[in-house]
Amino acid sequence: MRQLLPTFVDPVDPMAVYADPPVAAGRPGVRCNMIASVDGATAVDGVAGGLGSEADRTLFALLRTLADVVLVAAGTVRAERYRPSPVPIAVVTRSCKLDWESPFFTAQLARPVVVTVATAPAEARARAAEVADVVVAGERDVDLARALDALGARGWRAVLCEGGPTLNGQLAAAGLLDELCLTLSPRLVGGDAKRLLAGPLLPGPPTLTLASACEEDGFLFLRYRAG
Repeated sequence: MRQLLPTFVDPVDPMAVYADPPVAAGRPGVRCNMIASVDGATAVDGVAGGLGSEADRTLFALLRTLADVVLVAAGTVRAERYRPSPVPIAVVTRSCKLDWESPFFTAQLARPVVVTVATAPAEARARAAEVADVVVAGERDVDLARALDALGARGWRAVLCEGGPTLNGQLAAAGLLDELCLTLSPRLVGGDAKRLLAGPLLPGPPTLTLASACEEDGFLFLRYRAG
């Protein structure tokens, strides 16, 4: 990998580029890591894996090591077939409908967290509590600010969001997205795949600052900071 901005470095150690997760006042900092094709698709046949490269997978693993907890939507956990992770993973779900018999829960390396709502079925919440820590953040919809407060209360200051687009959009709309790490894949996909953010138009769309840009094998690794 070579760094193009802010200064040219070839080769560059990705750790040197990404070693400073964002810091936020009064809550954990939130870094989002996503991949998209040149035409904006975030998945091929429903999964992001078809867009990636070896360098992208290496960066994915690196960003996890720099996080205290990974925040991810239940739909992404299902689609990408998440496996056990040494980094705690917090799954956002209103329904608490997850495969409790999957290795993600039965072979866990770090106990997962299920972030849900008060109106989730009591039986499903009780089942979740058998294999994960349960955080109730909101009545009918997950209040992500409350969820981050709950994660921060555990001493976790660096949150890595891995999507999907709806969760990304909700974080951005709430002003809770501090950094976007975007891998731009040199592919054209077409179709109706979702963009990086899904949901309503953001009020007063924020301007991001390009903190760094790297390249390897035609893939661009862009890091944007909010504010």
